[in-house]
Amino acid sequence: MFKLPYVAACMLGCCLLSQSSTLALAQAAAPAKPAVGSVVPPAQAYGKVLTIMEQQFVSAAEAMPEDKYNFAPTQGEFKGVRTFADQVKHVAEANGYFFHDPNKPMVDTRPDIEKLKTKAEIVKALKDSFVQAHAYVDSITPENAFVMTAHGTRAEIAAFGIAHFMDHYGQLVEYLRMNGIVPPASRASGM
Repeated sequence: MFKLPYVAACMLGCCLLSQSSTLALAQAAAPAKPAVGSVVPPAQAYGKVLTIMEQQFVSAAEAMPEDKYNFAPTQGEFKGVRTFADQVKHVAEANGYFFHDPNKPMVDTRPDIEKLKTKAEIVKALKDSFVQAHAYVDSITPENAFVMTAHGTRAEIAAFGIAHFMDHYGQLVEYLRMNGIVPPASRASGM
């Protein structure tokens, strides 16, 4: 029969072993930050920025209540501006333009985007457009990043596409705040 200290030592060893395995897995799951001076592939660089900006944009689109999706400012010089829903739909459609595969013909998605009415439909189209954006960015390599396509280089179009939807993000933020809603990206920092 085993003595109690031996059993306790075995149990302690097993617990420590399982914890160290869990710690090793957790550390392996987090990608290491590239060392200063190391070369980062364009897809990784653009992908990181796209992911951060996408999270901010989608969370803002999700934060507006459905009954406020048709909100457009009326005080001041706002005649003819897009509603909140139209801002989000515009970005979903524009992402299709900026992030389409340059080796395939362009598909005009405007008629389909214009038909969207509910918040759920609009947010789904937005999220789908970001799936396309990630596929585009993932295809950027050091060899093709600065090769001219029909609309510009892949790197240039990716940068412009990200800048475009972040311009509209700024507008979403204003619309949210006009409705008393703190944008999700600002909540953690208390802004």
